[in-house]
Amino acid sequence: MHKIVEIKDLVKYYQTGENVVKAVDHTNLVIERGKFTAIVGRSGSGKSTLLHIMGGLDRPDSGEVWINGKNILELKDNALAKFRRRKIGFVFQDFNLIPSLNVWENVVLPLGLDGRKVNEQEIMQILEKIGLADKRDAMPSTLSGGQKQRTAIARALAGAPSIILADEPTGNLDSQTELEVMNFFKRCVSDMGQTLVMITHDETIAQMADEVILIEDGKVEVRS
Repeated sequence: MHKIVEIKDLVKYYQTGENVVKAVDHTNLVIERGKFTAIVGRSGSGKSTLLHIMGGLDRPDSGEVWINGKNILELKDNALAKFRRRKIGFVFQDFNLIPSLNVWENVVLPLGLDGRKVNEQEIMQILEKIGLADKRDAMPSTLSGGQKQRTAIARALAGAPSIILADEPTGNLDSQTELEVMNFFKRCVSDMGQTLVMITHDETIAQMADEVILIEDGKVEVRS
């Protein structure tokens, strides 16, 4: 097994009033490279907290997160931000596109922030694969929900990340558009060799995954 992510004894608790919420409770987990892993669980079960810590967007109370053989929690904030930009692609439910930038500009934005040269041919190949080649100059306000999400996926892919982390990426899409976006995600894994970790409430989407991880009260159970 070629692991890309290994989580060791991860803990993240929150204090809400008099209660302690065990969002991530001594969790251990391994994610395989080149696979589609779905994370499922009820609202408030700790799914998003786990994903955000895995992606370096949040820090735990204790534990280790290893990506590509590096414990990212040992990195200082600036080094962690650089690692995140170069190794992790994020796709969120609400797209997070910049309204004043067109599709092309949104897709290449992370490369510019990282001071990396844009390989126009590679970016066009991504837009062609994702079905947005004719929309490169379009503004987000003119795009459908599916086109916006595919733009967000293209942006995640543009930096050639080691892993894509997706938090309910089809939550704002109708069922037909959801299927279109999921088919593209699947192609990212099968054709591009990407590793995809996705939070979903949708059992149909979970069944498309190579592995399903169930989270209950901050605890992890591998379902398949």
